[in-house]
Amino acid sequence: MKRLLVFLIIIFGCRKSDNPLDLILNSNIPEIKKIKKNLSNHEIQILYSSIQRDYLGKPIFKEFSFNLDKNYYYYPASTVKLPIAILAIQKINYLIDKGFEISINTPFVVIDPKKDLMIFEKDSNNQNEVLSVANCIKKIFLYSDNDCYNYLFDFLGRDEINYQLEKKGLNNTRIYHKFLNNSDNVNSSEFLFISNGDTIYKQNSIKSNLNKSNTNLKSVLKGKKFLLEGKLVNSPFDFSFKNQISITDLNNILKRIIFPENFKKEERFDLHQSDYNFLKYWMSRTSIEDNKSTIVNRDKYWDSYSKFFIYGDKKGEMNDNIRISNKVGMAYGTLTDVAYVKDKINNIEFMLTATILVNDNHTFNDDIYEYESKGIPFLSALGRQVLKLERNKLSFN
Repeated sequence: MKRLLVFLIIIFGCRKSDNPLDLILNSNIPEIKKIKKNLSNHEIQILYSSIQRDYLGKPIFKEFSFNLDKNYYYYPASTVKLPIAILAIQKINYLIDKGFEISINTPFVVIDPKKDLMIFEKDSNNQNEVLSVANCIKKIFLYSDNDCYNYLFDFLGRDEINYQLEKKGLNNTRIYHKFLNNSDNVNSSEFLFISNGDTIYKQNSIKSNLNKSNTNLKSVLKGKKFLLEGKLVNSPFDFSFKNQISITDLNNILKRIIFPENFKKEERFDLHQSDYNFLKYWMSRTSIEDNKSTIVNRDKYWDSYSKFFIYGDKKGEMNDNIRISNKVGMAYGTLTDVAYVKDKINNIEFMLTATILVNDNHTFNDDIYEYESKGIPFLSALGRQVLKLERNKLSFN
């Protein structure tokens, strides 16, 4: 009996994990092995959805995760621009329902309510283009444009942003601030939407009453030091009032756009089919596919500039056979990507969302982070390995 017990312990102790992410993270791939050596320093969270279709074409998701924890804080950076883009289109639809002759292509101007002065009336990237919700969304996905995010943040208003996200069941998401130093996140700018020289919709400044923070989450205080106005402070950096979005919520926001039919009506965003098509189109584009922009510096905006998975560490290798509909974020040493990947040649599709912290000196706000040497190579290798698993049609049962 004792021998049998020892045999069973050996057999089951050597049994391979059913989670393919364990296989990937335990591989000898240099970009992954480098991170695995000091895994606890990198605060990795991963959510991977393998997608199969039934005989009716309905998607069936099989999900795998690593270190997933909705209560563990990571800084989402520009990934919060994804829900902002969606909610901006939704608000336009609400205005149309109220009788305003407006669309996502209607030009708008931004006015500083304190000075009663026009701030912006032209696209910052192309002076020949007017500002519009559509143009802002395009640039959010192509270039992660901060100005465009800030406009849409103010257009929506902070309270309405968080109300709508909670209403849709995204309870682990809070969007508190713009991406602008010393920005007023409480009082928004004013907006004039103009058609044929006439103002068709005016929005006064919106005041936020939101009074919440991230203090209920783990690891809100990060690192050992941080820079403040050029001076080193010997204490952890406080993310209590920074934007927050769980990996699961981030994944489910994208899933609501790619697969809206998988959610209850009250959980879906209030969009039309044309809105879904618009979002999916620009999420899947690369910067070099934007022929209208005056941005011509391809050394800065290369093909995989906004695509971390699979191609993030390889410039000039993207092609139309694989389309990645996604949104990335990169700030405070944290890199995040949420993506739907479609391999058209092999008829493969999957979703992948992951975040990693690369901050070897444990100092925040010093702009010394290992993005190029560790973070992007890890996420790229992760994406390639998931794609390889899908192509090999390995069974995870």
